[in-house]
Amino acid sequence: MSEPTAAEIDALYEKLNRDAEASGYHLNPDTEFTRDLLSGLLANEKRYGYMSCPCRLASGEADDDRDIVCPCDYRDADVDEFGSCYCALYVSEAVLKGEAQPGSIPERRPDEDERKARTERAAQGGPPAGGFSHPVWRCSVCGYLCARDGAPGVCPICKAKKDRFERFA
Repeated sequence: MSEPTAAEIDALYEKLNRDAEASGYHLNPDTEFTRDLLSGLLANEKRYGYMSCPCRLASGEADDDRDIVCPCDYRDADVDEFGSCYCALYVSEAVLKGEAQPGSIPERRPDEDERKARTERAAQGGPPAGGFSHPVWRCSVCGYLCARDGAPGVCPICKAKKDRFERFA
C-alpha cells in the first residue's frame, strides 16, 4: 500500500475544511498536524475502504467501525466539552482563535462487547436496550433533527446556534 500523496492530502484538506466551515465546525489550525491526520485518514481509506479515525484502532469491519468513520459519532460532544475531537482534527472556535488549546480527551467509544450488543439489537430491528440511545433534538429554525446527548452547537443546515434547538422526542 502506497503512502498518500501531497496532492491527495491537499484535496482532502480543501474538501474537509470547506465542509467543516459550511457546517459550523473548524479544522485544527496547526496545518502540519492536520495534514498528518489527513494522511492517516487516507491510509485507513486505502486499507479498509473507509476513513476511520487515525487515532483509534479500527477492526476493518465496516459495521463495527461505523462510529469511528470521520467525522466520528463522538466529535460533537468532544468539541463541545473539550475544545477538540479525540484526534484533534476538529476544534472549537476558541481553539481556532488561539484562546484555548486542545487537550486530552477521554475515550467515549463503548468497548467491543457493548458495540456487538448494540449491533445485534439493531440487526433484530429493535431499539437499543432501554429505548432510544439518545434524545432527539429539533432545530426550531429549519426543522433539522438529530439524535445525540445534547443539541449541536450549530445547526449544520441553517447555522442556527445551540439555543435554537429543542428536545423533540
